[in-house]
Amino acid sequence: MIIRDILNRLRWKGDANFDEVRIWYIDRGAPNDVGVIAGKDVEKIGKSFIYTKGKAIPFHRVIRITYGDEVLFDRFRKDSPESSS
Repeated sequence: MIIRDILNRLRWKGDANFDEVRIWYIDRGAPNDVGVIAGKDVEKIGKSFIYTKGKAIPFHRVIRITYGDEVLFDRFRKDSPESSS
């Protein structure tokens, strides 16, 4: 799965600071139904979920991943990996 690959690569890549990762996801009830978590809040990257202290976020709810100013994944951009799923 592309989302899992992106996150694992950033987490375990020697020159990347995982704290600079931001993950936008569909969060029903949040303002605009969108939540954002920082890489430092990710406790585990599972097969289908991102786990934080208080949440399990399914990959299908992830809409955007950034590292610093770079957009690595955007579900609604046609040239983004896995944008059609």
